[in-house]
Amino acid sequence: MSDTVLVITGAEITPYSARGLTQTLQPIAAAASLRRTVNGTLVDLSVPEFRKYASQISCDDMAVPALDGIWPGQEVTVDCVAELSYRTAGGTAARPVVAGSSYTEGDFTFYRPQLTMRIIAFDTRKDEWGAVVGWQMQLEES
Repeated sequence: MSDTVLVITGAEITPYSARGLTQTLQPIAAAASLRRTVNGTLVDLSVPEFRKYASQISCDDMAVPALDGIWPGQEVTVDCVAELSYRTAGGTAARPVVAGSSYTEGDFTFYRPQLTMRIIAFDTRKDEWGAVVGWQMQLEES
């Protein structure tokens, strides 16, 4: 039974560990290399190879995902909950699309990306009296 569309191949999501989760996608720090010229004009010196995503997944539920034996640096495949979009006419997905997740609204196509990522850090916590298990995981695209 799956409580979520999130799939992390290599660090499994257990039942009752991911209801109500949130996921962020943001550029990695190395993606931006902005400098000002002597005239004050802002220029982009970034390298296209560094245009990758970082992600944080957070949740409070009843169980912890299967994290035993999982360590920072481990590579996993993430079928994201967070969506990306592009203009349908002349556009295309910049990342692999999770099967069945693509849909169009107006002039835009939305999709959930499938990203190959490395685990940067994670933590779990349990509120004994409240019977709530919380966890979060930080990842960066490989």
